[in-house]
Amino acid sequence: MPRRLWDVILSAAVYAAEEMGVVLRRTSYSPNIRDRLDFSCAVLAPWGELVAQAEHIPVHLGSMAVGLRNTVAEMERLGLEVEPGDIVAVNDPYIAGTHLNDVMLIKPVYSGGQLVAYIANKAHHVDVGGQVPGSVGGAVEELVQEGFRLPVVKIAEKGRPRDDVIRIFKANVRTPHYVEADLKAQIASLNVGERMIARLAEKYGAESLLEAWNEILDYTERYARNAVENLGVEGEAEAEDYLEPPGQGLARIHAKIRITRDTVEVSYAGTDPQLEAPLNAVYGVTVAATLYALKAVIDPEMPMNGGFERVITVKAPKGTIVNPEPPAPVSAGNTETSQRIADTVFLALSKLLPGRVPAASCGSMNNLSVGGNGWAFYETIACGSGARPTMDGVDGVHTNMTNTLNTPIEILEREYPVLFTAYRLRPDSGGPGQYRGGLGVERRFKVLEDRVKAAITGERVKTRPWGLNGGLPGEPAQYLIVRSDGRIERLPSKATVKLNKGDEIVIRTPGGGGHGPPSKRPTHLVKKDLEEGRISEEHARIHYPTQYKQIKHTLQ
Repeated sequence: MPRRLWDVILSAAVYAAEEMGVVLRRTSYSPNIRDRLDFSCAVLAPWGELVAQAEHIPVHLGSMAVGLRNTVAEMERLGLEVEPGDIVAVNDPYIAGTHLNDVMLIKPVYSGGQLVAYIANKAHHVDVGGQVPGSVGGAVEELVQEGFRLPVVKIAEKGRPRDDVIRIFKANVRTPHYVEADLKAQIASLNVGERMIARLAEKYGAESLLEAWNEILDYTERYARNAVENLGVEGEAEAEDYLEPPGQGLARIHAKIRITRDTVEVSYAGTDPQLEAPLNAVYGVTVAATLYALKAVIDPEMPMNGGFERVITVKAPKGTIVNPEPPAPVSAGNTETSQRIADTVFLALSKLLPGRVPAASCGSMNNLSVGGNGWAFYETIACGSGARPTMDGVDGVHTNMTNTLNTPIEILEREYPVLFTAYRLRPDSGGPGQYRGGLGVERRFKVLEDRVKAAITGERVKTRPWGLNGGLPGEPAQYLIVRSDGRIERLPSKATVKLNKGDEIVIRTPGGGGHGPPSKRPTHLVKKDLEEGRISEEHARIHYPTQYKQIKHTLQ
């Protein structure tokens, strides 16, 4: 097949995934999907490889092919036949590949009776039941405590949603109105995607479309092999980084990377055993985080589909944090452990490819779930990205495995009984260096009613985002409760608290690590940071003493 033809088909498939996302966003109800954009859409080949994706959430997209293959295998085991117009749903993390909040819907696309593609989306539903509002975190020890588990089941048949399945789902969550609307938005999204891919098959023919999928995947495989070979590096490197399980010490993630001429192998042997805490990352999450980190360093412009995955081998021992076995809980493995896997891979790559790897970003999605009588909301909160080899880190941004937006304060205050009191960058939080780490943020609000429960699930309270090449680590996170009577309670990185009217939640997210020695930071950048309030004079005196002496007389 001529390249110009399959290139056109690839662009059309990517456009279909993007358009699915537009429909999902515009027809959903919950702020988590409508405003924070916590969803992803993709097109997959009939044999289970990802062929096209929208620019959505890395942890969703990297696990999509794993989830599809698991789901198809489960359908075969159950003898579940899927016909045109049917849609299958699943949120079981050990099948779908992330956590219970992420409901994956899959729809086959047929042309002339022949299966030509699967289209899929994942959307993070704001609540799926369980121990805490928002269903992420809490003092859980097994999956059943985290929320409602939907096995592989048809949620639509012959083009019509199954209200019985949706009613069962609604009966097990705190926000049934959001669940119903958001599930139907996912269905609408897939209907649009199906029509677009079906038109491609009608225009070019089913066999040509299948041939195009193969050409696309083969091209990306060749591209990826060339990219690895062009690194000019063969060898091995290892790294470790740590998680903060509730009520105990640190938990280790160990990664060993081996680069051969045109392949990369990542082994997580030596990682600690799975936990009786929600920090376990199912295999799909581990694959997603590994692929993301490798692509970001090897070639950020590389096409992203199953062709890249052919070049990468991921070995994650069963029964560990990075490939647990049921019934281990996993809600924060998707959010926190995915970030630490990426950090560990980046740290190992920095030993093989110095000058191509940034310092550690904040390493947490800073999950906050809050709920009361008949309501619940969930958000992740921005932080600082790691300094790059030639540039500062970015202030107040979602990093690495999350690609969501800020939830606007105005939306949250309109939807829920909360009142925000501050949302700002956190001075001095970026790691000092020749290039400083990005700043974290401070986000705080009061609850306006009694009997509210909040779950905080973060990281980097005990540890700090590491710097590189002489750069210093970023500041750790701080999670506080300011009671209505003025008492201040400092919380660990995992906490569930009860709140009453007037109590205030304070989230201070970590900054990114610095890159290069602080002594090499240009004086004019230190002055600029001081003038713009990104660092204090005390911070400058301690970390940039020479530069500060040169400019202190010019400061107002």
